[in-house]
Amino acid sequence: MDKSEETLPRLKLPLQPPLEPTLAQLTRAVSGAMGDVYPELVSKEQHIERVTRAEEERFLETIEGGLSRLEELKGAKAISGEDAFKLYDTYGFPIDLTQMIAAERGQTVDTEGFEHALGQQRRRSRAARKAAAGGGEGRRRGEWVELKKKGKQKWIGYDATKAETEPIAFRQSGDQLELILEENPFYAESGGQVSDTGVVKGDGWELTVEGVEKVDGKSAVVGTFGETFEPTAALAQVNEARRRNIERNHTATHLVHAALRRILGTHVRQAGSVVAPERLRFDFSHHGPIKGDQLAAVEAEVNAHVWENIPIETREMAYKDAIGAGAMALFGEKYGDVVRVVDVPGVSLELCGGTHVGATGQIAVFRFTHETGAAAGVRRIEALTGPAAYRYAIELQTRLSEAAGLLKTQPEHLARRIEAMLEENKKLEKRIAELLKGGAGSGEQGAVEKIGDVELHVSESSLDDRGQIAAIMDGFRAKHKRAISVLFTTGDRAGIHVAVTDDLVSKGVKAGDIANAIASTTGGKGGGRPHFASAGVGDVSKLGEARARTAEIVRDFAR
Repeated sequence: MDKSEETLPRLKLPLQPPLEPTLAQLTRAVSGAMGDVYPELVSKEQHIERVTRAEEERFLETIEGGLSRLEELKGAKAISGEDAFKLYDTYGFPIDLTQMIAAERGQTVDTEGFEHALGQQRRRSRAARKAAAGGGEGRRRGEWVELKKKGKQKWIGYDATKAETEPIAFRQSGDQLELILEENPFYAESGGQVSDTGVVKGDGWELTVEGVEKVDGKSAVVGTFGETFEPTAALAQVNEARRRNIERNHTATHLVHAALRRILGTHVRQAGSVVAPERLRFDFSHHGPIKGDQLAAVEAEVNAHVWENIPIETREMAYKDAIGAGAMALFGEKYGDVVRVVDVPGVSLELCGGTHVGATGQIAVFRFTHETGAAAGVRRIEALTGPAAYRYAIELQTRLSEAAGLLKTQPEHLARRIEAMLEENKKLEKRIAELLKGGAGSGEQGAVEKIGDVELHVSESSLDDRGQIAAIMDGFRAKHKRAISVLFTTGDRAGIHVAVTDDLVSKGVKAGDIANAIASTTGGKGGGRPHFASAGVGDVSKLGEARARTAEIVRDFAR
């Protein structure tokens, strides 16, 4: 027995029962065998099994999707390179797996077309990386001009947002100017915190700082400058309001991290963040969506710490001492021998080089806006603080008032009003269903023709809803014997619907055959169950011809 014969029977379709996780069952065996060496395998055994199961189930869902796609291609003599690449790119099917399954079915695979599609994707990826890496740099390729050959830059942004300073180097190309300032209050994007903006003013010149870049270990402020730059001493001013909002959001990520670990479990670890003036985004390791009550508990805990107005303490420590004191370090980050520790006493202790508020009370208020998946095993939350959270609350209140106004009630009574409307809607839907079953709503009643001892009812309606059409047909079948109904619908999607009473079905008359035959006169096709079937219309202009030929077509099936 060759390898394909050993492997492929598990993959044949239909998949009954669905593929089941197997690796998750092995995690306890691994922790039992290696727990003495790696004790965290034992302490986190349940979490490891839960995450492994979730990952495997997600993978099997993808595999099953690919197998379903392969089943759709079963009738073809060959699987095209494009389809083989889609199986690889979308469903994770290696080309050799596709080839094995195809060989079992007597199909070939266009491997040359697959390699061509794969090569195209790789070229696109390289081009995208190149564009991302070089974005904007090409426009600023002027040479650096050193103004102070031994000048050293000093970062003062932790303590100040304004400084009297001097440029120690600059580079100008076209309308772009980069300055390296001797005393620099501008923060350069790092650790998820975005760069500062602001202004640098000298004698007869002014640069609006649009961003900050790292250049050979120094920070250079960057902006548009249309004139020839003549350096002088200057006043550097960070956009302070913007910086304060960034600091609110940055400190809030530390509070969120601590609250998530307390409420969801210590398996939670930061997996990335964006700290901007208008919002914060925080990614963290977790195996599935957060329940609403858990998210509410996290939000409540963060706000409780905000309102305690806890002073923030920052200090530099030896890396080993900081870790020994329990400081959280980001996985994969490289740290020097001396690190900066941000301490929210009794709540959070993390290694962090960003800027923060002086006390938690400056955050004012914290509010979640979104929670979703970011990647396998990684969740993402987005939130607002301070003025942005206040504006968000006002916007929600405005929308709530507008909705209440449309429903002619007060905001505090809105939920009760919606519940009443939903209940009323259910009653109306039930009544409509009863009317449709009774034959009402079918539009034009149309013609009734005898074909032997069978009654043929042909009618027309503008209905689009398939459930309502089915209700009409059920009503027809309940009221008639030895009868066939053909309903032409002329809504947004024209259709032909056929109902056959049970006594005729028992004699071999099938609604699907009739619907398909009538639809074929328009170039359409369809099918369904023996007692009720629907078909799509090909050329709508031929509906009249199809209706005219209905009796003739039905006669062939109802003899």
